[in-house]
Amino acid sequence: MACGLPKPTVKPVWSREHIPAPPKVPLAGPPPSFTIFNFTTSVADISLDSINQIKGLYMAETGQRSSSFDVVTAMIFKCFARAIDLAPEADIRMGFAASTRHLLHGVLPSVEGYYGNCVYPMFITKTRQEISKASLVKVMSVIKDEKAALSTKYEDWMYGRNKLYQNVALDYETLAVSDWTKLGFNDVDFGWGQPKYVFPLNDDLDIIATAIYLKPPVPKTGIRLILRCVKEEHSAVFFDELSKLAVFSHESLDAALI
Repeated sequence: MACGLPKPTVKPVWSREHIPAPPKVPLAGPPPSFTIFNFTTSVADISLDSINQIKGLYMAETGQRSSSFDVVTAMIFKCFARAIDLAPEADIRMGFAASTRHLLHGVLPSVEGYYGNCVYPMFITKTRQEISKASLVKVMSVIKDEKAALSTKYEDWMYGRNKLYQNVALDYETLAVSDWTKLGFNDVDFGWGQPKYVFPLNDDLDIIATAIYLKPPVPKTGIRLILRCVKEEHSAVFFDELSKLAVFSHESLDAALI
């Protein structure tokens, strides 16, 4: 419409009432308390060659394809497990929001035009030792298995057969990753062409470790990571471990924005 069209090229659809949802369970007990962590903010650009090399390794060992998300998430989860100072048997968690739009064909009038949030939270819980000692291929398989369970978990939740994750601890043992590379932000024409770079400002999120995946500024390729997942005292170990898994460049957020 900004280009002068009389209406959107894709008809917008809300129709949220068509999406089944179980009754909301009232929260019991006192409100949650949060710990503020002094996360360090860093930027790392993972090279496309490194990503493709690991995809090839995964194919050679398993006979299956893998995505860039699988590769990069396994890298981060493994580095996170090795960097944080916890007992080997301590549980660590990694969560991500998985799109469920493709599961709503036949439920919504138009899946393509639905403009509401359409995701389900997925969580992997393993001991620190399980992830830190596993091969990168094994960690990728753990991630792929969780992704493969999406349709079953989402359907079970919609029809009340299981509960949504309500008690996942927001602490230093929990890492949340978010992939922005396919959201379309970089494809929007703002009137002067597509943006060279899109990035978040999330320096105020200090209660949970995060990693956000972006497209790097053109003409770079690969994946840019905005990392707030370890404290300063664990940052050197994190990036030392990452250097064992991929070719990357590392700089502060301020330097990356210049």
